[in-house]
Amino acid sequence: MTAIVFTRHPAARGFAWLKKSYAMFRTARLRWIMLLMTYYLLLLIADLVPLIGGIAAPLLKPVFAVGFLAAAWTQERGGVPAVRQLFQGFKSNVLALSLLGIVFVIGMMIAVGATAAVDGGKLFDLIANPAPQQLDQDAVAKRLSDTLSDSQVQLGMVIAVMCAIPTLLALWWAPALVVFHDAGALAALIASLRAALANWRPVVGYAVAVFFFGGLLPMLAGTVIALLVPPPAGRPLALALMLPYVLCFVATLHICDYVSYRDVFHSGETLTPIAP
Repeated sequence: MTAIVFTRHPAARGFAWLKKSYAMFRTARLRWIMLLMTYYLLLLIADLVPLIGGIAAPLLKPVFAVGFLAAAWTQERGGVPAVRQLFQGFKSNVLALSLLGIVFVIGMMIAVGATAAVDGGKLFDLIANPAPQQLDQDAVAKRLSDTLSDSQVQLGMVIAVMCAIPTLLALWWAPALVVFHDAGALAALIASLRAALANWRPVVGYAVAVFFFGGLLPMLAGTVIALLVPPPAGRPLALALMLPYVLCFVATLHICDYVSYRDVFHSGETLTPIAP
């Protein structure tokens, strides 16, 4: 089996991925938001299916990821993203993509389960049952605050992140490799992990940028709104203002899966425009 070739890039490339992805989103805002909202609607419907609903969404994640890849591929070549492309993964190597979904579920279960060795299962209990029926809203909020402020739980969260990182890196570009390189699930996982580790500098730069724009900036905006607008109007106003931003940001992240893949595995290649 021939190894999948990739390119190593400097740290600054990580922010460049996010910048280019936003530029693509900006030229087709409504189409990307429609694609994203349709995706989450489908996940919501899948979650309502008895017995298998809870696990169906993560299992289908790599399959639907191909839809976003196809939309970005189309736009990069002069076309326009379309909702119908969201189902492109069901026309590709569904078996390999489904195996990626299984790897994702197992990896996340191991990451969450590993915290039990440190915090005695407190974090797992919180995730499994975030709002017990016997507790009122104030009690639920206190339970959440008390659990997350526990030093053992915080250490457990660090361990969970460390355990999850290999899985996330292996799955980052794996759907693209399955579809565009016709790779099997195992080969795609290995190639994605190898390329991500080799490009750890831009990956870290990308992670820092995502943390800033997806975490710190919204938190800062929420704090400013809370200081300027008295309750109870402050919280609804903050949600109303942040929802469009969150949709734009999440759509940009989906586009970035393709942009970063292209840059790492097809660096310098000339694009062939879609025939009119």
